[in-house]
Amino acid sequence: MMIAELVRTFDTTLKFMELSVADLSDEQMVEQPVGVPNHGMWTLGHMTFSCQGVAVELGVPPWLPDHWETTFGYGSTPSSTRSGYPSKGEMLAYLADAKHRLRETLVGADERVLNQSLADPTFPTMRHLLMQVVGAHSAYHAGQLSVWRRAIGKESAGVFI
Repeated sequence: MMIAELVRTFDTTLKFMELSVADLSDEQMVEQPVGVPNHGMWTLGHMTFSCQGVAVELGVPPWLPDHWETTFGYGSTPSSTRSGYPSKGEMLAYLADAKHRLRETLVGADERVLNQSLADPTFPTMRHLLMQVVGAHSAYHAGQLSVWRRAIGKESAGVFI
């Protein structure tokens, strides 16, 4: 796997996500239009939690508060109330920290770790897991964030390519 290219793609994807919320207030971050499953706050929190998940798989100790799994983990449900969520500024700081930790871990990963077999037929090796979660999963949620943004009445924050 080309770690440098994966990291660059990840950086680009998260930059698009940051731009997608740059002009929004804390209240707008939790707007939940009908038919759009995840609002901006949940999406950023989910990406932050996902970064931790991948980093943990690569041997980094978890760093986020325990409640993040129930608030932002797989299967969690976004709430349209502000309580229980950090401010947008705090969320962006959490995301930046998670991005930095995962980025440094990926850049420093050795071949043995990347070639490690996993007990999952969908992701037979760590390389497969990294491509899916760091590459595809983050891009999926960037697209979802773009759709959500339009649903709350905002124009696109830019072109995600």
